[in-house]
Amino acid sequence: MKKLLTKIVITLCIAVLAISMVGCGSSESNTSEKKILRIGVSPGPYNDLFNQAVKPILEKKGYEIKLVNFSDLLQSEVALTEGSIDFNVAQHTAYVDAFNKDKQAHLVPILHIPTVPAGIFSNKYGSIQDVKEGAKIAIPLDPSNAARAFALLQKAGWIKLKPGIDVTLATKNDIVENNHKLDITLMESAQIPRAMDDVDFAVLPGSIVYAAHIDAAKSLLTEDVAKKLELNVVVNQGNENSQWAQDIVAAYKSDEFKKYMSENNKNNYWVIPDELK
Repeated sequence: MKKLLTKIVITLCIAVLAISMVGCGSSESNTSEKKILRIGVSPGPYNDLFNQAVKPILEKKGYEIKLVNFSDLLQSEVALTEGSIDFNVAQHTAYVDAFNKDKQAHLVPILHIPTVPAGIFSNKYGSIQDVKEGAKIAIPLDPSNAARAFALLQKAGWIKLKPGIDVTLATKNDIVENNHKLDITLMESAQIPRAMDDVDFAVLPGSIVYAAHIDAAKSLLTEDVAKKLELNVVVNQGNENSQWAQDIVAAYKSDEFKKYMSENNKNNYWVIPDELK
């Protein structure tokens, strides 16, 4: 009987100790700092800028950065909402707002970062003054980049949009004047460079200029980047105040990053937001 009681006491002690160890382990897991960060990446200048200028800063702080590749931004967005990645750096506020509304998601921009502006390009003409009546103009199909294109065509003096509208939401229906009778065709952004010989002018987002290896200096007119169209570091709601998210923000705001941009921003290729200057 005495031996039985001893065994029961020993068993209970072991069980209590095991539970205590599990509890301690769980507590450490919840309170310990996250040191492995997963970023969703797709081809484009923004991810390359992160890899070259921001990733080394975070690695010096002890972070391990894992790149998770996606063929397009939408896949990265879905992964971000599902938690299989922690952040991405390739979307502007207008895109985030549209995605959140469409997918009932809760993505949160935490910092505006350098952005490559859209521009008007041509394989046939050297100036926007060369536009002729009925000129064929190719612009991006997706709503946010299409709106940027319409704003840029207005800046060129080729069209006029309805007064008072939010130009970041402009559509073809908002054109109230088209004195040159421009033939505006909307197409997938990635297809526009291949169609350049078939059109007179084209509006190309900065990411497409980069991916197609087009010289950005050949832009005939560059957009004025609206605040809603500046790129962001984006996380899922609930992570915006985490230490790792704040360390990403600090890396972009660091003197080391400013030094990199001052040495590598040739011909003002990047538009730098006020909070990073």
